Amino acid sequence: MAKKILVLGGAHIDRRGRIFGETAPGASNPGAWFEEPGGGGFNAARNLARLGFDVRLISPRGGDPSGEMVAEAASHAGIDDRPFVFLDRKTPSYTAILERDGNLVIALADMELYKLFVPRRLAIRAVRDAFEGTDLVLCDANLPAETLAAIAARAAVFSKPVAAIAISPAKVVRLKPSLAGIDHLFLNEAEAAALTESRPEDPLEWVNGLRALGLRNGVITRGRRPLIAFSRDLVVSLQPPVVDDVADVTGAGDSLASGVLSALLAGHDLAEAVRHGAAAAAITVQSPFATAENLSPELLKTMLALVPKAEILS
Repeated sequence: MAKKILVLGGAHIDRRGRIFGETAPGASNPGAWFEEPGGGGFNAARNLARLGFDVRLISPRGGDPSGEMVAEAASHAGIDDRPFVFLDRKTPSYTAILERDGNLVIALADMELYKLFVPRRLAIRAVRDAFEGTDLVLCDANLPAETLAAIAARAAVFSKPVAAIAISPAKVVRLKPSLAGIDHLFLNEAEAAALTESRPEDPLEWVNGLRALGLRNGVITRGRRPLIAFSRDLVVSLQPPVVDDVADVTGAGDSLASGVLSALLAGHDLAEAVRHGAAAAAITVQSPFATAENLSPELLKTMLALVPKAEILS
């Protein structure tokens, strides 16, 4: 029987504009727009469903065509979609401008609706039952700080592990009061700097800072440079595989989180789990979408052969 994962977090519309030529700041740049459902929690939910997990998604959504687009994408991925629908509101959106090589120039997040996912919604019977019946709770920092704290507290009542996706430097600080109740946190360098309020020359110092804040396990991605992952008594480093045909880096961090969690739930140790995460991210960046529709356990296994072994640092 497939293990169950409860996802509470962002499920909205991603709009991305890609510049065709060299970026000219302060000027009109020729390019093209692309729109698809996205969100950290939603991207991870789709990846995990494609990797064979039984995924339930709970998130706020507007009563508009954008909300219907998210629902359709959830159904297509095989997710048990249970949104809180606010008929008089619009579904949140994320609008990004990307350079020709796919790197982010600037983005705007219209996420006001997520403020309505307040802690008392966790007391709804169906939500309580979802917590009790899951094997893992995954949330993201699109949600309010008090809701994230309530999620960690409710998961603790049922002895369920909690994973979280940082989303952005501005949002990751919402997780700070809850770090002691989070089992796995996925973040990048900018988010680690925002959380620890430090920019050390040696990125390993972020591990000490995050541990000091109460975090037990974390993965810090660093673009094309080696990522750093740690547990209570272990630190590992992994060089991501080189991907020549990068289509879009959007969703890479969410897919890495999905790959790591899938491996941990399968019983792999941290060093092997980050290899699965790097493989999932490599598959995703080759896709023009935030999640790769061809992601599967078989494809992940194939890509895994291209990922080097993790290096044990301590």
